[in-house]
Amino acid sequence: MHQSSLDKMLAFRKKYLEDRKNEPLSILDLGSLDVNGSYRDLFQAASWTYRGIDTAPGKNVDIVLRDPYDWREIRSGSADVVISGQAFEHIEFFWMTMLEIARILKPEGLCCIIAPSGGPEHRYPVDCWRFYPDGFSALARFASLEVLEIYSQTGSTGYADGSDLWRDTVLVCKKATMPSVSSWKRYFKVRLLRKLLRGADRKSR
Repeated sequence: MHQSSLDKMLAFRKKYLEDRKNEPLSILDLGSLDVNGSYRDLFQAASWTYRGIDTAPGKNVDIVLRDPYDWREIRSGSADVVISGQAFEHIEFFWMTMLEIARILKPEGLCCIIAPSGGPEHRYPVDCWRFYPDGFSALARFASLEVLEIYSQTGSTGYADGSDLWRDTVLVCKKATMPSVSSWKRYFKVRLLRKLLRGADRKSR
């Protein structure tokens, strides 16, 4: 986890969660496997519950997802906050991931995603995407999430670890309270997209 990403996630915590340290928040970190650091220390308020989720067991992983696009291990509407950093570029069908994030968030729940807009290829095991603000804005709309903030790092800030090169883009969004009809529409959209994805995946093998 490079330093510029840690600093951006810290900025999210300070701006959106600093005055909620006494609330019993459930915070889920997608792509949490600790390869060279993690966000865990940033979310250690006594009343908060931080859990790391990933597709493989390891350090800083509390929940292992059997299917990266169908998180049966996590109940709908159970998370107050979902964070993810330096993971989305490695997710082949990231739009399905975004729908799962929207599903597990509580109404008014917050999401913060950090992903590079630049930098060299770095497979883990694949490296598929780079993200700009317009792309993240479209992704939030696709998942029916309200955008609160989007920005990309520009220029050089002089990070000693060279992490300026990733020029990370940050998305902060919120799950609005939806009428029951809209919730059902989203439910059926997810089911249809998942079925289509499964069919495409089987044909490619």
